[in-house]
This record gives sequence, structure tokens and C-alpha cells, in this order.
Amino acid sequence: MSWFESFILGLVQGLTEFLPISSSAHLRLTAAFAGWKDPGAAFTAITQIGTEAAVLIYFRKDIVRIVSAWCRSLFNKSMRSDHDAKMGWLVIVGSIPIGLLGVTLKDHIEGPFRDLRLTATMLIVMGLVLGFADRLAARDETGGKHRAAQPRKTLKELGVKDGLIFGLCQAMALVPGVSRSGATISGGLLMGYTREAAARYSFLLAIPAVLASGAFELKDAGEGHISWGPLLFATLIAFVVGYAVIAWFMKFITTKSFMPFVYYRIILGIALIVLVSMGVLSPHAGESGH
Repeated sequence: MSWFESFILGLVQGLTEFLPISSSAHLRLTAAFAGWKDPGAAFTAITQIGTEAAVLIYFRKDIVRIVSAWCRSLFNKSMRSDHDAKMGWLVIVGSIPIGLLGVTLKDHIEGPFRDLRLTATMLIVMGLVLGFADRLAARDETGGKHRAAQPRKTLKELGVKDGLIFGLCQAMALVPGVSRSGATISGGLLMGYTREAAARYSFLLAIPAVLASGAFELKDAGEGHISWGPLLFATLIAFVVGYAVIAWFMKFITTKSFMPFVYYRIILGIALIVLVSMGVLSPHAGESGH
């Protein structure tokens, strides 16, 4: 991988990781359109450590508070009813599905799941799901002619059942085109949570999964041949750009809907299907180097 490729792919990772449009799909498509080798699941997992570092810094106050309360609750029974201590347990519980499926489906994640036809299908399907969930949230927030506005849930109302459902939604993102944030935010909206609550828990829930995945891939990468310079450069770019995107996105969702992302996903998915159907793009473009 050249330094220019690493810069572009790191930029794409940072721009798309936190938006509900699928970073893994965009990394895959960027390589395919540019005629580069597929960066692969390992590249995605390691560069996500950079974007996750941005999450750790942006939400540092929340994270320190949650970790501190959770640790104290291990030895102090009175702390176990504390909201932050519960959040610590809920992040652990919500991380179980992606951990189990990530290990079980590793060969599929690095192989068949990277077919561009599947990626295009997931872009469209999850775009429609996100659109439906967003409209449902908007209806609750504004009410209508024959119904009053309905209050939506905050993270203080999050329990084990909803935490597991969030976790299952996150696990769907093992398939490129789904989007980790898109799936978890959609799940949150469908369960009745506010946009801000769904997005915040989505980002917090991703921390253990992404760091564990990155560490797992780092272990395997150390045993093979990898261009560490370009990879670390891409990870740094992803961190810087990712932090800026988080700050913008958290402000955006307080007043705006997710519909622009829905339209983008559907248009991109349809365009990809057309290009593959016409033979302009191979469904396995770039996989020879994967």
C-alpha cells in the first residue's frame, strides 16, 4: 500500500465511521473504484482503532464516569443502582453478540461478505430501515393531526433487554454496507429512544468491540507482511478526521433527521448494483490481493 492510498483510505475511514453509511463499504468501494487491492477486514479493524481513539477523547468525561462507577460497584453494593455503573454493565452485555459472531464468522467477514452485490443490497435495505425508524421518531416528536407528541426514552431507561437488542444490531455491521452506527441507531429509534440517546449509546457500545477487533487483527498482522508505516499513517488520519465528524454529527442530530443519509445510501446502493450488472465493476474487484 502506498502512502497516497493510506491517506485516502484513512480519510474515508474517518469521514464514514460515525455516519450511518458504512465505513467498511466505503473503504471497499474506494479501493474498487480506484483499482487498488481491497484493503481488507484487517485494515478496517486496525484503522478503526484511530477513530475509536477519537470516541475515547470526545466522550472522555462520560467514559471516566462510567468506568469509575462500574469499578466501584464491584465492591460497593450501594453503587449497583447507580446509572453510570449500570451503563458499564450494559456496554459489556451489548458487546457479547458482536464478540461471539465476529469470531464465529471471521472467514465469512474476510471473504463472501465482501462481495459488492451484498454490500449494495445492505446499503439499500438498511437505508430503508433507517428511514422508517427516523420517520417513526419524527412522528413521536411532533405528533400529528389525531395524536399528541409522544415522549421518547433516554439512556436512563436502558435495560438489559434493550442493551442486548442494541448489541445484536451492532453485530449486523459485520457485513459491509450495514453500518455499525446505522444499525444501532435504527434499532434504538425503533425501540423508542431519542436520536441523541441512540447515537450516544451506539458510540459507547462500539468501544469494546472495535478495540478488541483491532487488537485481534494486530496480533495476526504481526505474524504476516504488512506496511506498518502507511497503516499507522492511515490510522492517524482516521483519528483526526473522525474526531471532527463526531463533533459535527452530535450537533447535527439534535435538530436534523437522518433522511439525507437514507437517500445517499439508497442512491449509492442502486448505482453500485447498476455498475456491477453492466460489468463496469466486478463484484469481487480488488479481492485478488485480499
